[in-house]
Amino acid sequence: MNTPIYFYRANDEYGIFSNFHRYGFWEGKTRWRTVEHYFQAQKFLDPAIQRQIQRCFKASEAAEIGRNRKLPLRKDWESIKNDVMRHDVLQKFSQHEEAKALLLSTGDRLLIEHTPKDAYWGDGGDGFGKNMLGTILMEVREHLRTERA
Repeated sequence: MNTPIYFYRANDEYGIFSNFHRYGFWEGKTRWRTVEHYFQAQKFLDPAIQRQIQRCFKASEAAEIGRNRKLPLRKDWESIKNDVMRHDVLQKFSQHEEAKALLLSTGDRLLIEHTPKDAYWGDGGDGFGKNMLGTILMEVREHLRTERA
């Protein structure tokens, strides 16, 4: 039986799976430093807020702005956030061969964002979270695998 791969911190063995990892991507003519930058910016329709997040040096700074509930969150965010994440993760792993190779090398192993800080994107630290980031990574892995075939 294949053992699961747990990831969380960007500098860990499988840290490349973290949204805070330094591999960003291009979206049109705009460079996003990390998946986290793009994801947090998409929470808002105001281009000024999006630019502010895009210009952050660190992913943690982008996350802090994106989590600020004093800013006007787009009304459809809850219904589109998984699709935004899917898009971000696919862009990251499509635009970086090293990242794509590592993701594909995981075969059919379960990918789990292991953190007590998040029971939606991660496993909640106890394995009972939704692990949506892990699920999306596995979907992207399958997409990339079939794309190569």
